[in-house]
Parts: sequence; structure tokens; C-alpha cells
Amino acid sequence: MTSRISKFYQKSPEERLNTVSEFAGLSEEDKKTLSGETPFSINQADRMIENVIGTFPVPLGLATNFKVDGKDVFIPMATEEPSVVAAVSHAAKFAYSAGGFHTSYSGSIMRAQVQVTGLTNPYFALAKIYEAKEELLVFCNEQDPTLVSFGGGAIDIEVKMAKGAYENMLVVHLIVDTKDAMGANTVNTMAEASAPLIEKITGGQVVLRILSNLADRRVVRARAVFENPFGDDHEAISRFFAAYDLAVHDPYRATTHNKGIMNGITAAVMATGNDTRAIEAGAHAYAARSGKYQSLTHYERAENGDIHGTIELPLSVGLVGGATQSHPVAKTVTKLLNVKTAEELSGIIGSVGLAQNFAGLKALATEGIQKGHMKLHARNMAAMAGAKENQIDKVLTIASEEAGAYTFDKIKEIVERLQAEVN
Repeated sequence: MTSRISKFYQKSPEERLNTVSEFAGLSEEDKKTLSGETPFSINQADRMIENVIGTFPVPLGLATNFKVDGKDVFIPMATEEPSVVAAVSHAAKFAYSAGGFHTSYSGSIMRAQVQVTGLTNPYFALAKIYEAKEELLVFCNEQDPTLVSFGGGAIDIEVKMAKGAYENMLVVHLIVDTKDAMGANTVNTMAEASAPLIEKITGGQVVLRILSNLADRRVVRARAVFENPFGDDHEAISRFFAAYDLAVHDPYRATTHNKGIMNGITAAVMATGNDTRAIEAGAHAYAARSGKYQSLTHYERAENGDIHGTIELPLSVGLVGGATQSHPVAKTVTKLLNVKTAEELSGIIGSVGLAQNFAGLKALATEGIQKGHMKLHARNMAAMAGAKENQIDKVLTIASEEAGAYTFDKIKEIVERLQAEVN
């Protein structure tokens, strides 16, 4: 079965769910979980966080038209923002015929930082830590024998000198292969457990013992050949590359450019129950790693007029632990994606980010962002204006015919007119 489904957006939610359930082999219970018929209970929520008083549902959409590393895939995306799912699905169509998205992964490596202060001779202490490297690695791996049994665990250390405002400090980086887990709990446990041993080795005092969310050894790269969406409109192609060029050289534009990338990535990360804040922080730090904040994507022109796009960013996502297993919807989403490893999941999410960015640049080069966004946002505005469920489609039709644009004032006027006719 292919991820290319004509007019998928015109189907009812039930029809969409049945289609993807057939594709992924979901059970009836899986379908009930995704549709909300079997709701995420207050008791389940209470086990996940503190002081629970309720739940906050977020729409779960499905991106279509994706082929990633030779495999067709439907991609669940949890977001409240209109146009995100539509835009990424539209963009993926332009890459599908050329083979879709191709990805690579630098590995599931995370790092914890152990800060050592109060050192009289910090360089001497640095040397002693490296001498005790094997002892430190063995000790760290004793904290998580299960991870070690799966081929992961602490594999290396790095020691850095940090010149602070008050003293020179050492920062010990514990380099840990977390395999298919995101790994925050694992590396934090290792960092905290190793603190007394590091103090003994150095004669200093350990302060911070915590992971870094700049996962620069857990980088995903994705590439795609996008069919030229502009045809013979050479001016539009030039505008596309001009918009991209500004994101490379201007941090004000790059920030919004990368925010658009994260619209897609964060939605896919949230749907799988992974840590959206960690991903956001790591991505933006990575964009600034050269000392200047820049685009996470790059585009080049192909000789035949197609557009070659690439993306590179850290993605510390996992399939083991946390909400990925404890939240029933996230667990079902993973089943729907049919991914077995964190590497597969990272490749899919990275591909979403590239497609989302391509869609944004394409819109900016032609009609602008607002036209399509406001059209999709119009359903929300109609509900805000007081339209009943059976009136919303009629409101949108009238708005399109009378105004050609969607503003809240116009939609409110139409709603009031329709309701006056009924009364």
C-alpha cells in the first residue's frame, strides 16, 4: 500500500483511520485509542505527572505522501496549528517520484556533564581523570546493566577546561550509547553516581551532574530531490532561493525559518511521546554551533531544474521509556509508524522537518504564508464566531465566493447572516 492517497483530506476522520489501520495492521483497540473512543484516562495522566486535574487533548493528524529510505509511511503529527499537516503532505509529493527521502544517522550517543570545581591544579586533575577512564566507564556501566546487555552503555569520556568568571573548572563528559532509548534518565543516573568517584580522583567538588541536550553525536541527516514546483516560472524559483539565502545569512530570518522546520518536527516528536523541549533546545543550539545562528536546511539547484534539499540536526528520540510506552496514544503511534529502532524514527522525523521547510519556502516564493494558512484556519474562526457544526462548511463556501480571503470579521458577518436567516 502506498502513502499517496488522492484527496485524503476530503475523507472523514473515520475513513482516514480505517485506511491507515489497514496499512499498519492496527487492531480494533488501537483504532479506539487513536480515535479517543478509549480515552486517555485521568488515572493514566496522574501516573505521568504531578498535581493532575485533567487532560488537554491535541489534534492528531496524519501526513501522507512520504517515502523514507524506500518505505512508504504515514506520519502522525500532534499539533494545534492549522496548515502544518497539509503543508508537509503537499511538499512530500514533490519528492515522492524521485525516491522520497533518504537519511543517515550518526548514532545514539548522548553525553552527561559532571562539573568539577575547587581545583588548585585543574590541568593536573584533568590528566588524572583520563588515567582513570576505564575505571570510570566500568563504574558507570554498573548503573545500567540492562542497557549494557543490549550493546549500549558508557563508551568514552571527554574532559574539558571551562574558564569561569571566578575559577577554572573541569567538565567531565560521560559519552553514553543509549541505543533505542532517548537516554536522559540513564545518563543522569550515571552522572550522579560517578560524582563521588570523580571527586576522589580530582580532589575537587562536583556541582552539576546532568545530561546535555546538545546531542551533537546523535545527528540525523535527510536529503530529497524535490520536483520543481514552479514550472517555467523562473522568477518564483529565484524567490525560493532568495528566501533560503536570507535564512543562511540573517539570524532574524533563520529563527523563523527554523521555527517552521520545528512545526513539523515537534508535531511528530509529540505524537510519539518524546521530549519536544529537548529536541527544540538541541536543534536551535546546533543551528548556532558556528557562532552564528543559521538555517538547519540547505538547498541547491539541480541541472534539470529540480531542487536538492538537505537537513541536519540532532534528534534525541527513543522508543523505550518515558511517555513513548506509558502513553497509550504514543505507543499506538509507534505501532502505526512500524519503526523498530530509534534510527528509523529519527530518519522519519528529520524528513518531516525537511518537507515542512520546503513547503514554507515554496509558499513564501509564491502566494505567501497567510493565504493557505488562513483558509485552513477558517474552520476555527467559524467556530469562534458561533457557527454550528452543520453551518461551518457553508460559511467557508460563502467566504470564498464573496471575499476570496478569510478574515474573522468577514466570517463573523457571514455567521450572523446565516443565523438571522434561521431565526
